[in-house]
Amino acid sequence: MPNPPIVGRIDVHQHLWPAELLEALRARRSGPRLDGWTLHLPGEPPFPVTPQDHDLDACLAREAGTGLALVSLSSPLGIEDLHPDDAAPLLDAWHVGAARLPAPFGAWAAVSRLDPDPGALKDRLTGGFVGLQVPATWLATPARLEEFAPVLAVCEAASAPVLVHPGPVAATDERESLPGWWPAVVDYPAQLQAAWWAWHAAGRSLLPTLRIGFVAGAGLAAGHHERLRARGGSVGRVDADVFVETSSYGPQGLDVLVRALGIDVVVAGSDRPYAEPADLAAPPFNLGTAAANAVDVVNPHRFLYGITGGAS
Repeated sequence: MPNPPIVGRIDVHQHLWPAELLEALRARRSGPRLDGWTLHLPGEPPFPVTPQDHDLDACLAREAGTGLALVSLSSPLGIEDLHPDDAAPLLDAWHVGAARLPAPFGAWAAVSRLDPDPGALKDRLTGGFVGLQVPATWLATPARLEEFAPVLAVCEAASAPVLVHPGPVAATDERESLPGWWPAVVDYPAQLQAAWWAWHAAGRSLLPTLRIGFVAGAGLAAGHHERLRARGGSVGRVDADVFVETSSYGPQGLDVLVRALGIDVVVAGSDRPYAEPADLAAPPFNLGTAAANAVDVVNPHRFLYGITGGAS
């Protein structure tokens, strides 16, 4: 990982499967597995992966001018939820491959839910990984958050951030009949909202100094703060160490986040290759140069490193 401050735009949320992970997925005989470039997941139809999306040279070319692009294990694959014996080879492949990615790429660490190995996580956080990504399903209630808090405390002690990402979608008899966009529009935001509210209810009391961020605007959970108040809850002051990332949302979604939380906790992320980064200073956002620089550069520095720095 490059040392802060980073010069240029920071993208905190991308996916790039290194060769080691591709090989490990192809070695499996049950999902998650790859057959050539066809992805097989339990309870889902086969999905054709685009090879160029995980071609390092192509990804390096598209990131020309980027200061830092952070890649993470794709939690919807369900790797972190596998039995530890099945998860270990895939997680090892991820960490070996991700650690070898050249600049401007950096990476989030991952752990097994059933055997998180806090010691190994600590070593990775001091060995180049910027922080830990966790599936939102692990934080879906205050009780689940409390159960997982000792692992998050490893990040807190290392002053490393946590990134909350959608996890696997439960298989149902109806899954194959649903539109292809259904998980991204229905399941993933619901998972993120649950994790947001669990953090709101219990997170800060458990982990008083942890920096935590939620991809995809936490499913726009902050837009429901008015409803929370109407139902007897309270919001309090905006927590400067709880961040939301912008991927897949346009001007309307960003407007909700900024109105509810202010701009200081909004950080740029693209979710590449599934979406593209936005130029917030240009139409249709029209935020202006200063606000765009805050989301692209200044706020990510605070999220990742707890500092103010960087230059556009």
